[in-house]
Amino acid sequence: MATFSAPKGVPDYYPGAGAADSSAFLAVREGLTRPARLAGYGHIELPIFEDTALFARGVGESTDVVSKEMYSFDDRGGRSVTLRPEGTAGVMRAVIEHSLDRGQLPTKLSYSGPFFRYERPQAGRYRQLQQVGVEAIGVDDPALDAEVIAIADAGFRGLGLTGFRLEITSLGDDTCRPQYRELLREFLFSLPLDEATRARAEINPLRVLDDKRPEVRELTADAPLMLDHLSAETAEHFAAVRRHLDALGVPYVINPRMVRGLDYYTKTTFEFVHDGLGAQSGIGGGGRYDGLMAQLGGQALSGIGFGLGVDRTLLALQAEGVTVGDVARCEVFGVALGEAAKDAVVQLVATLRAAGIRADMSYGGRGMKGAMKAADRSGARLALVVGDRDLEAGRVGVKDLSTGSQSEVPAAEVLAAVQAALG
Repeated sequence: MATFSAPKGVPDYYPGAGAADSSAFLAVREGLTRPARLAGYGHIELPIFEDTALFARGVGESTDVVSKEMYSFDDRGGRSVTLRPEGTAGVMRAVIEHSLDRGQLPTKLSYSGPFFRYERPQAGRYRQLQQVGVEAIGVDDPALDAEVIAIADAGFRGLGLTGFRLEITSLGDDTCRPQYRELLREFLFSLPLDEATRARAEINPLRVLDDKRPEVRELTADAPLMLDHLSAETAEHFAAVRRHLDALGVPYVINPRMVRGLDYYTKTTFEFVHDGLGAQSGIGGGGRYDGLMAQLGGQALSGIGFGLGVDRTLLALQAEGVTVGDVARCEVFGVALGEAAKDAVVQLVATLRAAGIRADMSYGGRGMKGAMKAADRSGARLALVVGDRDLEAGRVGVKDLSTGSQSEVPAAEVLAAVQAALG
């Protein structure tokens, strides 16, 4: 009978050492989320799929995400739905639907989970990708931009990453972007572009600056840049963001050619890059999206957010040789020698768990040798060994699995002895 494999481009994370270790995955997700919680961002749990029109309108029909990469299908009611390719549009839909923008502003939200894009799978580029994201909605304040960026920076540094850089730019707003788009379109139409690229330039000329093909990058090397055509207001906004980042001690470089892959970005836009990942060097990014809420039917409120890649952060940590996560399944492992002893060990393990200690035990009637091998594989620091004679004497053997030393402890004092040994 044929066996099954995971869908192409969808990674599994499971217990055990190596690139797919689930303890490292959990540590990265928690590490990237924790700075947002410290900054007052509340958790939001989003649907895995949404109305297709939400992403077409919110992300932008000219983007690769919408035009080439979405998993869209008709449900049994004939409605077109899409597995979420990103988080911001869904968050904005939820904010509007549940009137989360009617209270104190900014509305600060964080989320994590899988997102889906039909891409060519390779290292760091998956069809099911895991992200941590935040959105701060309702206030246009450069200090808030700096806070969002600093949260992402703190997440990476808290995990031990050092070999990344933050690239920032400003994409302007309605006071200057329309004029710049026309200027850029004129420049692009003067070039010998292929038909597909000219069509893209007609819909959204900024997307051409994001083209990775060497011949296109060479043609557009002298293209006008948004940073050189900011209005006085947006230039001051960008300068204020940089001042706040300097005050927070967050290092950055200015990348005037940055575009990002989504159409809704305005003003502050940023990306975290790690050169140890090869072609897929981005480990996270985001920006401000001042017109998105109104575009989705809500108030004309500003917002800023980011999405950080859990999968890519794992790869970046591996590239730097940084280990995160506790591969040990438990701290204490119970070994029962005999059926009567098993009843006692079951109760001991339950007592330890109730006290917040991770505990497991040997199942299946293994002998001493097999049970101790299982204890070693579990990663536990201590083994509790109970035989029939120990039961009669009212004692438990507490063995340090790193040194091999063992002591006898009265059964009533096992919890205290374990807590003392674990520190």
